[in-house]
Order: sequence, then C-alpha cells, then structure tokens
Amino acid sequence: MKICLLVIGKTDAEYIRSGVAEYEKRLGKYLPYEMKVLPDLKNSRNLTEAVQKEREGEAIIEQLQAGDHVVLLDERGESYTSVGFSEFLAQKILSGIRRLVFVIGGPYGFSDEVYRQGRAKIALSRMTFSHQMVRMIFVEQLYRALTILWGEPYHHR
Repeated sequence: MKICLLVIGKTDAEYIRSGVAEYEKRLGKYLPYEMKVLPDLKNSRNLTEAVQKEREGEAIIEQLQAGDHVVLLDERGESYTSVGFSEFLAQKILSGIRRLVFVIGGPYGFSDEVYRQGRAKIALSRMTFSHQMVRMIFVEQLYRALTILWGEPYHHR
C-alpha cells in the first residue's frame, strides 16, 4: 500500500518544513509515501469562501485515482488515540487498498464533492491548528502509528 498526503499550498515556515521532512524521511522505512502539494489559489482574497472551496476541491479531485481510499482530515471527523489510529491504519493495510490518500484542505475546509469522495474523516484534535502545522502533526502521527504496528519503541504506552 502507498500512502499519499494531499495538501493545499506550500509551507512557508522553515521549522515546519524541516519537521515534515524529518518524519517523511523516517516513513520511507515502512511504506511508500508521498506528499503532493497543490498550488494555492491565485487572488484568493477576491474569492468567496464557497468559490475557494470549490476550486480547491477540483484540484484535489484531479489528483485522485480510481480505487483510492480517501480520508479527509476534518475537525468533524473521528478522533483517535495514537494506538487507535495505528489500528485504523492496520485495517487499511490488511484490506488490500493500493493507495490510501489523506487530504488536508484549505482554510475553509472541503467542497461537497470532496466530502462525497471521502471514505472517512479524521480529526487530529478538537483544537484548531494552522494548515501548515497540521502537516507536521499528521506526518508525525503517521510515523508513530507505523512504529506501533512494527513494535518499535518510539511510542510509550
């Protein structure tokens, strides 16, 4: 199984880029992984919230392939402990999915079409994080989940 993380817009802060890069490097030991960064919308300040969600949604859907299992990172999603998330991931690995795609939307969330494509929604926290911080937090949790599954000592129970 391959894991893909789709995100909107580049990461501006070097400390976040560095943190994401560190965990992405570690992930390669476990599964094929890639992060696809979709460009920010041009002139977004002149667009309504609905138009922004729609255009970002079109860009996200363009990246999806037949057979993808799409999981949206959404504040209204299911909350997991790290062990619970590792169990969720194990189910996906064992199910024969070829590509598991996690999606971080733009500042206003997802379009209706992206919600229809999503097979699951996961909330990282009840708190709100910047979309850039979510990248680092999620990639670390993905790494943590894989170390749990492989029985490695990164996560302390």
